[in-house]
Amino acid sequence: MAMQADQIVELIKTAIPDAKVELEALVDDGDHYRALVTSAAFAGMTRVAQHKMVYEALGGRMGGELHALQLSTAVPK
Repeated sequence: MAMQADQIVELIKTAIPDAKVELEALVDDGDHYRALVTSAAFAGMTRVAQHKMVYEALGGRMGGELHALQLSTAVPK
């Protein structure tokens, strides 16, 4: 079962309220997305910790409902 883009954005924003999420479908199948997540909550965190925070926001859906997410994270300037 594929995930809708708005569902992915909602899950991330629920877990990281100040997040700005830019999401793009890489293929029109609901399984492959590219995301840029920007949040002040990432300040002082390693890139791995930032990505882990986003994956945790998805509640275990990676590899199941969501097959692939090309993820970039950033702290606002």
